[in-house]
Amino acid sequence: MQFRCAVLDDFQNVATTSADWSALGNRVEVVSFTEHFTSEDDLAAALADFDCVVTLRERVPFPATLLDRLPRLKLLIASGMRNSVIDYAAAKANGVTVCGTQSSSTPPVELTWALLLGLARGIVQENNALREGGPWQSTVGADLAGRTLGLLGLGKIGSRAAQVGLAFGMDVTAWSQNLTKERADEVGVRLAPSKEELLASSDFVSVHLALSERTRGLIGAAELALLKPTAYLVNTSRAAIVDQDALLATLREGRIAGAGVDVFDVEPLPADHPVRTAPRLLATPHLGYVSRANYERYYGQAVEDIQAYLDGDPVRVLA
Repeated sequence: MQFRCAVLDDFQNVATTSADWSALGNRVEVVSFTEHFTSEDDLAAALADFDCVVTLRERVPFPATLLDRLPRLKLLIASGMRNSVIDYAAAKANGVTVCGTQSSSTPPVELTWALLLGLARGIVQENNALREGGPWQSTVGADLAGRTLGLLGLGKIGSRAAQVGLAFGMDVTAWSQNLTKERADEVGVRLAPSKEELLASSDFVSVHLALSERTRGLIGAAELALLKPTAYLVNTSRAAIVDQDALLATLREGRIAGAGVDVFDVEPLPADHPVRTAPRLLATPHLGYVSRANYERYYGQAVEDIQAYLDGDPVRVLA
């Protein structure tokens, strides 16, 4: 029986052209799904006849209830080297090997600045007005030089975002629960004495933290209330770090200048989700990792993962 591989959420229909799948020869049949499955029942039915599944990021949960319904599944490949929505114990119990791929921190840094600059200079509003015959200039841009950029998190992505802020002439400050002055000095930024002080003093705040029990809901209504009325918040990390209802209320009430968001509590967003109509919001459909080079890396290493598994020597094993 031929080894069958399903690729999930191939929205752009580029999975099979982003890598050289011919390296697998005739051993593997690859089927990509361009539509998202919204229920576990639909997912279980669609994947019933596949030996391998390639899933992007953490959009599709693989809990025990789903893995138990996929007796043919033997290999699960996730982009990135960690995934919080896969039940690793259940995978092991079902004889499923879980492998990952490398992921570049460059694309999310670039998207962070696309959102921040888009907000600061009213790019979407001005572009729409220009195309639709609206007013010639209707916004006054927010300056970056001399303003304070507050970073929540100073890891690989946060530190790269810091370098861009410094290049713009911004005063860059950072905070996280374990951040040290030595690390801040190494990157060339100031260590904020507290989360609250960072939020209250920043003109732009950008979130670059991993989601954990410590960071879930880290920015709630009380924290959002500390932001200046002229401040902007950008989140390209994980939606659950910022209380979604509190953020929407803050935007509707005009208590901050705006927000840029690339991550959501439900993905893809339902057509009637309130985020789609929120004022002062610049939102993108989780594009942080979506770049040509990253896709070539994801799918290219997925091919390597499959080949290694079939050869009896799996690589980049997560569980």
